[in-house]
Amino acid sequence: MHLFICFTKWATSSESFKVEGGWSEGGKGETIWDRFGHQDLAFENQTADLACDSFHKVDYDVYLLRGLHVNTYQFSISWARIFPSGHRGSQSEKGALYYDKLINALIESGIQPVATLYHWDLPQALQNYGGWTNTSIVEAFKDYADFCFSRFGDRVKTWNTFSSPWVVSHAGYGTGEHAPGIKDYVVASYQVTHNMLKSHAEAWHVYNDKYRMKQGGKVGIALNSDWAEPMNASRPEDIAAADRYLQFMLGWFAHPIFVDGDYPATLKTQIEEKRRVCPSSEPARLPVFTPEERKRIHGTADFLGLNHYTSRLVSNSNGGCTPGPQGVGDFQTHVDPSWSSTASDWIYSAPWGLRRLLNYISTEYLNVSKVPIHITGNGMPTEYSGNTLSDTSRIEYMRSYINECAIVLQSLMDGFEGKQGYSERFGLHYVDFSDADRPRTPKQSAYFYSQVIKQNGFGSHKGDVFKGVEMQLTHRPAALSPSEVPSKSKVVWEKFSHQSKFQRKLYHYGTFPQGFSWGVSSSAYQIEGGWNADGKGPSVWDTFTQKPGSIPGKPNGNCGL
Repeated sequence: MHLFICFTKWATSSESFKVEGGWSEGGKGETIWDRFGHQDLAFENQTADLACDSFHKVDYDVYLLRGLHVNTYQFSISWARIFPSGHRGSQSEKGALYYDKLINALIESGIQPVATLYHWDLPQALQNYGGWTNTSIVEAFKDYADFCFSRFGDRVKTWNTFSSPWVVSHAGYGTGEHAPGIKDYVVASYQVTHNMLKSHAEAWHVYNDKYRMKQGGKVGIALNSDWAEPMNASRPEDIAAADRYLQFMLGWFAHPIFVDGDYPATLKTQIEEKRRVCPSSEPARLPVFTPEERKRIHGTADFLGLNHYTSRLVSNSNGGCTPGPQGVGDFQTHVDPSWSSTASDWIYSAPWGLRRLLNYISTEYLNVSKVPIHITGNGMPTEYSGNTLSDTSRIEYMRSYINECAIVLQSLMDGFEGKQGYSERFGLHYVDFSDADRPRTPKQSAYFYSQVIKQNGFGSHKGDVFKGVEMQLTHRPAALSPSEVPSKSKVVWEKFSHQSKFQRKLYHYGTFPQGFSWGVSSSAYQIEGGWNADGKGPSVWDTFTQKPGSIPGKPNGNCGL
C-alpha cells in the first residue's frame, strides 16, 4: 500500500499574486498578472494591485493562522518581488526581507512554512521575450531557485517548484483565458510544458547538489488533476478515453518526472496519429526530449504534490483536427447531475474521486520510487453575495473530502482569482475588498476547520462537529461587525504585531490543563441595585454616590454602577 501523506499536517495556503498586493512596492517588478489586470481582462476590470494587502499584514495573517491552529502554511514566492527583471542582477533586498519576515513569524508561532517557487506570476520582463516558450527561461528559473534555497532554505524544509503547471500551459498559453493570454494550443502550450519540466529538474538538481546535505529539506512539484471516471464503465472505449484524459492532464507532467523522463506513450501516440490524419491543419506539436534531458528529468521529486478539486465523467469521441485536450485526445467530459455544484462552472463536488485518483497515482507513477503524496491544494468557491460568512456548502465539501483523505489544504482567505477577480471566494476568511484596510473575518468554514484540527479529526461522532459550528454561529448576533471579531480587532492585533519576541513568549499559545476553569465575574455594588430593599443597610458606596457630583453624569448608584 502506498503512503498518502495527507493525515499528519493540518494546513492552509495562499498564493502570492492572489493575496500580497503591493504590486509595485519594495522594488517589485511587474508580473504577467499585473499586466493582465491593468489591461482590464479580469472580472469587472479588477486588479491585484492591493489584493488582500498581505505585503503589509504579515503579523495579521500569522495571527489568523494561529487562530485556526494549523501547523503548516503553504505560500508562494513572487519571482518578480525577488528578481524584478527575472534575473539575479535585479535582486530586490526588500522583496527578500518580506519573505524573511513571513517565514520567521511562522516559525516563531510553531507553524511550518512550505514554499512554492512558482504559482503562475511570471515577471513580465521575461514574458516580453516569450516567457515559458523561450528556452532561456530554464536557466533563469534555475538561478531564481538557487537564490531562494540559499536565502530561505535554512528555515523552509519543503519546497514545491511549481503549483498546477498544467493550468499555465492550458489556460495561459493554450486557451488564453489566463495571463499572459496566449492562444496557441498547437505549439506554445506544449513548448511551455517542455520548458517547465526542464526548469523543475534543474531546480531539483541545484538543491540536491548544493543544499540537501546541509539543509535537509525536500523538493517536489504540485501537479493539479481531476479524476476521470468512464462515462460507461462497461464500454472499453470510455475506459480508454478516461485514461487519455488523465494522460493529457496529469501524465503530461507526472510521467516524465516519476516514470522514465519522457511523455506518456498514450500522449505521444495520440498526437502522432492526429498529425497523420490532419496533414493540412496540425492540431498539436509535441517537443522531443534528448536522452540526456530524459535522464536529467527522471526522478527529480522527493514527493508528488496533488492539487485536486473535482472529477469528470469521460466518454470516447472523435475530436477531429481541433487543437486542445478534448480534440486531440478524442474525449468528451460530463458531470453527474447529482454532484453538488459550486460558484465555479468547473468545480463539482465528487469526493470519492480524490481517493480513486490517489490510488491511480500510486499505481501509475509511484510503484517504483515510493515517494509520498502530499495534498497541496483543494477547495471550492462560493459566490460573492450579501451573506458572506455563512458558507455551509464549503463545510460540506471540506467534510466530504476530509473523509476521503483525512486532510485537504484550504485557502486561508479570499483573494484575487485571476480572470474571475474577486467574484469567486475560496477563503476560510472573508476579505472586504471594498475597505482599503482589507479586514479579514472568519467564515463558518474557518470555525469548522479549526474545530476539526483541535480534535485532529471528527472524533467519535462525525456529525457533531458540523452541528456544533452551526450552533455557534446561529447564536452569534447577526449584525456583528468585522471590528468585533478577533481578526479585525485592531487593539488586539496591532498590540500583538508590535510585541518583542520576549513579550510574545509571555502569552500562552496552546491548550490549558484538564479541569482549567473559564469564567466571568461581577461585583455586587456594580450590578445589584436594590440599595435599600429587603432590609439592606447603606454601604460606603451608597453614601458616597448620594453626594451630588460624586460621579459625573450619574446622580447615584441606586440601580448599579
